[in-house]
Amino acid sequence: MTRTTTAGTLTGAQLLVRLALRRDRVLAPVWIGVLVLMSVASAAATAGLYPDLAERTRVADAVNASPAIVALYGPILDPSSIGELAMSKMTVLYAVFAAVLFIVVVRRHTRVEEESGRTELVGGTSVGRDAPLAAAIMEAVLLAVVLGVLTALGNALGGLDPLGSVAFGALWTGTGLVAAGIGAVAAQMSASARTCSAFAAAVVGTLYVLRAAGDTGPQWLSWLSPFGWNTQVQAYGDTRWWLLLAYPALAAGLVLVAQQIRARRDLGSGLIAARPGPPVGSPRLGDAIGLAIRVHTTAITLWSAAFAVLGVVFGMIAPGIDDIIRGSSMQGVLDKLGGYLIAAILSIVAVVASYFTMTVVSHTSHDETDGRTELVLATTTSRSRWFAATALVAFAGVTWLLVVTGVGLSVGYLAADGPDIGSLVLAALGWAPAVWVTGALGALCFALGPRWTPVGWAWPAMFLTLEILGDLFDLPGWVTGLSPYQHVPALPAEPWDWPAEIGLTALAAALLAVAWWRFRERDIG
Repeated sequence: MTRTTTAGTLTGAQLLVRLALRRDRVLAPVWIGVLVLMSVASAAATAGLYPDLAERTRVADAVNASPAIVALYGPILDPSSIGELAMSKMTVLYAVFAAVLFIVVVRRHTRVEEESGRTELVGGTSVGRDAPLAAAIMEAVLLAVVLGVLTALGNALGGLDPLGSVAFGALWTGTGLVAAGIGAVAAQMSASARTCSAFAAAVVGTLYVLRAAGDTGPQWLSWLSPFGWNTQVQAYGDTRWWLLLAYPALAAGLVLVAQQIRARRDLGSGLIAARPGPPVGSPRLGDAIGLAIRVHTTAITLWSAAFAVLGVVFGMIAPGIDDIIRGSSMQGVLDKLGGYLIAAILSIVAVVASYFTMTVVSHTSHDETDGRTELVLATTTSRSRWFAATALVAFAGVTWLLVVTGVGLSVGYLAADGPDIGSLVLAALGWAPAVWVTGALGALCFALGPRWTPVGWAWPAMFLTLEILGDLFDLPGWVTGLSPYQHVPALPAEPWDWPAEIGLTALAAALLAVAWWRFRERDIG
């Protein structure tokens, strides 16, 4: 009887997996593709940067001697291993980016579907009660295996040890499985998809901090975090194959906890009851712009805190990078990037910041598909003002994040007694026009219709991939020039390029104008 009941609650899970894979046909391949390309690029480039054992040992010792770098990337446990050095950033820092993918996937197909009411509609058919959660986990497992296999193949083709590449691929697969489990538990905590994201982000952040504290202090702390396991596996050294079993074990435990919570709560609710709002709304919420600011205040606060911390950490690392690259061929690479690590850091920050605009645009798109936009437009609020409110929060918010990053870099750089290299806030703002262009492209996708909105998430990753492929395959300049990030001067190492900045700003304004016109002309919903 128990087996029959359990099987019944999972009815339709396979169909939901197929539906989820179709819905994620852009998101998942792009995200996985960028991660794999990053890993392959690092694998292919490192052997040429550090050709001999003495050079690799010197760089590894310099990295391990810097607490700030170890806190960010993790230690290099085997200084003689080219693989350990090549994957130093991928082992922990980029594993966090991989984890985010699986949290997004699980959240999207569990809590978001439940909040929108679609889970209740699906549940009215022959689909079992536990099928949505099971389908999300099944998709996450499939994507984790694909990520691990492609990473292993890519690293091996990039020149790293094949057996070590298999271990590293398994490591990333395990990270994805654990992240899926975290996302599954977070989805049961609150009825709000945003609160679900906050829970998951807090857990990932805590695990990352535990790993950083263990790598720079009491080592036992790093064993409390899956990100700490990533380093301790030693994929390209004396591999601890047994430790790879800890990832699926922890993931299975988290999924079991999520399923037990799911079985004991009402559909549409969360383990933590939602607090009722005030009986009377603020007068500021009567305006579209005021409403947009209020809706995104929490997101802006969390993003600001994250960018401030990253800015301080990277700012503290930058002055000590000379000890690592002095006398090595990596000096030429950094010279090509502008001579300063700050310029390279800001290029990555700009790509990440671009996704903030998409979170704002996507929220407005969800408002439309859920019917809230029609309710707002039924008042005296015009389409133009509704669109302007989204654009203002998205573009002003991402500009603010760049300022926060610049301030954080300045604080960290000064705390590390770095030499004077100019205004880091101005250097961060130099990336604003390029970020505006990607944001305007996302707004244009939304203006074409809600079904086009997910395409907007692909623009930053596509531009980043274009630059990576351009460096790997020496593509013509006009090809890499399609990326707006390619036209930003490497501030603070290079002077401000007014023609490029004005050109990017004009392009962003033109794209936004087209998006505004299209939004005014099309049907809502």
